[in-house]
Amino acid sequence: MATLNVFSQPWQSSSSFCSSNTNNNISFAFHNHNHISNNSKLNFFSNSRHFSLLSSQSKLSHFPTHFSKSGRGSSWLQNGFTGGGIEYRKRPLYSVFPTKPAQVSSVQDLFEFICSGPLLDKIGLTQEEVAESIDKWLLYGHYLCRLFQLNELYLTEPQKARLYHYYVPVFLWCEHQIAQHQSKFKDGEEIPPLVIGFSAPQGCGKTTLVFALDYLFQKTSRKSATISIDDFYLTAEGQNKLREDNPENALLELRGNAGSHDLAFSVETMTSLTKMTREGMKMKLPRYDKSAFNGRGDRADPSTWPEVEGPLTVVLFEGWMLGFKPVPVEAVKVVDPQLETVNKNLEAYYDAWDKYIKSWIVIKIKDPSCVYQWRLQAEIAMREAGKPGMSDDEVRDFVSRYLPAYKAYLPTLYSQGPNGSDPEHLLTIEIDEGRNPILAV
Repeated sequence: MATLNVFSQPWQSSSSFCSSNTNNNISFAFHNHNHISNNSKLNFFSNSRHFSLLSSQSKLSHFPTHFSKSGRGSSWLQNGFTGGGIEYRKRPLYSVFPTKPAQVSSVQDLFEFICSGPLLDKIGLTQEEVAESIDKWLLYGHYLCRLFQLNELYLTEPQKARLYHYYVPVFLWCEHQIAQHQSKFKDGEEIPPLVIGFSAPQGCGKTTLVFALDYLFQKTSRKSATISIDDFYLTAEGQNKLREDNPENALLELRGNAGSHDLAFSVETMTSLTKMTREGMKMKLPRYDKSAFNGRGDRADPSTWPEVEGPLTVVLFEGWMLGFKPVPVEAVKVVDPQLETVNKNLEAYYDAWDKYIKSWIVIKIKDPSCVYQWRLQAEIAMREAGKPGMSDDEVRDFVSRYLPAYKAYLPTLYSQGPNGSDPEHLLTIEIDEGRNPILAV
């Protein structure tokens, strides 16, 4: 099995997975072009200090099928990047470049690792198709390493799994959904962006996933927009009124449940986004500041909202309760009598959110109780970043107001899919407590 010695930053870590063969080493000078596995070619550019894979002839159809195991654990980012909120979207990107030759793994090793992932069958990719598209996997993995400030020399097993077993497969699925969407339109017709919905409990990593996908769309020269149901929360003033109108209902005391969103504002925003089909069109994307009013939150000042330009290819729309359907009143009363009002409010949400979504990704968890720990981690990160956040007790109280909705609506979401979804355009990903995809049993 070949290993490589390079004088620029490689795409993978010798400490992560590397099989050496002293009789089959290949040395690279910084500008040299040499062959890997007879066909694949890595082209190193000194002025941009990164590589691109030129593998139009690279086919890995004869690779073996014994695979390594995925890593586990929640702390997959170890080089300073922190997520958990909109505020990290514009963090500076950097990479650490080695100054001496370093041993890296072969393309074959990466192929085997990719094929050991739990999502390949779900996204409909065979090992042969992975081999055909290995150049994409390499390139997308390289982009993500730069985005998350990961040193490609020293990817840990959890980092490797997060990139190649989760983010890249999901991005490839999104690309396929976009291709299917665009194929429905004739030449010359304006194509509205595909809206992909991400329904997942709080703290499970959906915002970071969307962040990664958005970046990959940017790097592949396709315009995208990200929006969250959080961005449609009522203003602080509106939340105060909601609380006053429902003095006996703890589920509506704070933002979160159905009834605490500005649905008219949502319809206006989503309608405008789906019309971003031409060059020169611009619009501001609303944003919500969770840290305002000591963690109670408020809509961010419009002067801080990011601007997107058309034509948009895709809109990535994420939220903890996207796709929830109202259930019979007696069913919600069994969970919590206070849910009756929330359940009634939920009836208006399909027209404000779900009807715009044509493809869905549902991130599934086994036990909603882990939401508390995930939310606590996010608030700690916010406080460490110098932003005011909720205390541990406040987090516990805050999450307790969401748990009834999880208990009432997640079973239907998991068994029937989101409200109005098409099974042909639905990807369900089950994750463990470390936020890593697992094989459903």
